[in-house]
Amino acid sequence: MYRLGLLLLPEFSNLGLAAAVEPLFVANWLAQRPLFEWCSLSTDGKPVRASNGAVVAVDADLAGAQDCGSIFVLASFDPLRAARSKPVIRWLQRLARTGLELGGIENGSLALAQAGLLDQHPAAVHWDNLAGFQEMFPKVRVSAEAFSFTRNRMTCAGAAAILDMMIAWISRRVDKQIAEEVARHLLLRDSGGRQRASGRTHGASDADETIKQARAIMQAHIDDPLSCAALASRLNLSLRQLERRFKQSLGTSVHKEYMLVRVERAHQYLQQTGLPVTEVAALTGFSSVEYFSKVYRGIFATLPSIDRRQSTDAPVFRRRPAG
Repeated sequence: MYRLGLLLLPEFSNLGLAAAVEPLFVANWLAQRPLFEWCSLSTDGKPVRASNGAVVAVDADLAGAQDCGSIFVLASFDPLRAARSKPVIRWLQRLARTGLELGGIENGSLALAQAGLLDQHPAAVHWDNLAGFQEMFPKVRVSAEAFSFTRNRMTCAGAAAILDMMIAWISRRVDKQIAEEVARHLLLRDSGGRQRASGRTHGASDADETIKQARAIMQAHIDDPLSCAALASRLNLSLRQLERRFKQSLGTSVHKEYMLVRVERAHQYLQQTGLPVTEVAALTGFSSVEYFSKVYRGIFATLPSIDRRQSTDAPVFRRRPAG
């Protein structure tokens, strides 16, 4: 488990705090185990006023950073007053000497720069603070990127970019697969402005249109599943050719993939509706409730009759990477 500390400076952005923490929670939820632990800090352990007027309680004072692998500093309005605080500067410099990863979110980067910890590092700075930042810290290489990672330093311009930064950070700390899953659950859009595919396409190359088309047909025929041969025929391929594509791209067979597509839909119906198990089985192409229960239990380690709540401790549907 990786422990992260979040130092909240007065007038920090509440949006920034939520954007930093929520991806960590989603990663833990998807993994069904604590990949990350985080604690909120203030200079004195007392609640901190956010820029929107909310007063936010914290977990600890600066001493609470013990055992943290990274510290992110969050600041937004009136950042210079807090950034020039000698206790904060000395604390950050001490952490830097231990090799700890330090990050500045929005104007939290000012505190790192004031401590001399961004000299010769690229720093992502919000456009509205760019002129003043460059004037005050000429040794820092201001970056046009929304966020930046380099040599135990991390900076982010703030706002929506924090979510993208956290996805990249999770990818570095855990793996790309779970980071991509977190991005999908948070509805982070792809480069075309669309939601990332809800059909969980990771594992297959984006260039493999055959796999995408096959999955689309599977999704359209959940309650009346096609045979694998009929599916191949609709794609103008032989079954052997289609099986080879699935094995190469996903490391699984057409039949097993089709079964996962159907069980995923059943999982959604069970958690999100009050439909009886028998009806869910029928809606997902299972003629036998007994067989449906056996398949479901093999994937989720629980019976479908028990998996009826969309809660944080309920079973999570995840695909494992190929290989």
